Amino acid sequence: MTFGSPGAWPAAGTGSLVAGLKPYLHSDLTVGNLESALGDLPMSKCSPGEADCYQFEAPDSTAGDLRADGFSAVNVANNHTLDAGQPGVTSTNNALAAAGLLYAGRPGQITYLTRNGIKIALLGFAPWPYDADALDIPAAEALVRQAKQHAQVVIVMEHLGGEGDGYRHVTDSEENFLGQDRGNSVAFTHGVIDAGADLVMGSGPHVLRGFQWYKGHLIAYSLGNFCGFNTLGLDEYTSVSGMLHVTLNAAGQFVKGSVTPLVLVSPGIPQVDPNRTAISYINTLSRDDFAGNGAVELSAAGKIKKESA
Repeated sequence: MTFGSPGAWPAAGTGSLVAGLKPYLHSDLTVGNLESALGDLPMSKCSPGEADCYQFEAPDSTAGDLRADGFSAVNVANNHTLDAGQPGVTSTNNALAAAGLLYAGRPGQITYLTRNGIKIALLGFAPWPYDADALDIPAAEALVRQAKQHAQVVIVMEHLGGEGDGYRHVTDSEENFLGQDRGNSVAFTHGVIDAGADLVMGSGPHVLRGFQWYKGHLIAYSLGNFCGFNTLGLDEYTSVSGMLHVTLNAAGQFVKGSVTPLVLVSPGIPQVDPNRTAISYINTLSRDDFAGNGAVELSAAGKIKKESA
């Protein structure tokens, strides 16, 4: 989720970008990937004229807007953590805390909450040392094991992989993009599940990726773009995304799930997609990448079919 650049925000407020999806956003626990600094600070990531460098910022009020729209927590581990430098990290933390919006993804951070009497741990990871570092898989596994000692359900959010339609497929190898090591999504997700994670949800590639079952747990390698005010691509792949709905029991086991297919329309507003393109994309990518190895299948209505024995 991005909401604009400094001084270039929606006239109706940043919350207006997703307000149309409010009926889908209210749940026991709604989470998303916040790919923006919050505050009114000078940007510091990109040098003047630097190519392939993007920096995002949104006002403090964005946190309250997201809370009102239905979000309970956000992942803050991604490549836009330092768009406004360390002051931006502090400003973002303060804005989220003031709005009562939980967050995960800072180095060493485990965020605990309780829903329906079930204690849940949220963790976020990305392949940079200023976040909880996804490149250090043993350390990530150790953090998940620590979380599992104190929570019944552990949910991991990851921000891994190259970006754009050339990175729609998941490969069990390191991905490099713009000269950066963007991690091995398979090694990371399988590792954290082995360590105790019950559900893994991904962002980063800005396109949908396939879904996989691993030891009975669901991995959604990338859910694509959710919203972006004049900040994200809107081509045939970057404009297509999905909202994942999952029910887990008190032991963290998958009960049921579905995908609401979305499409982003200019200037980056998500809408329910009447063509349901995301369903066919996810099915095709899952079969291509995980045939015989836990490929997830969605029904035409978007329901996740349980893993066959």
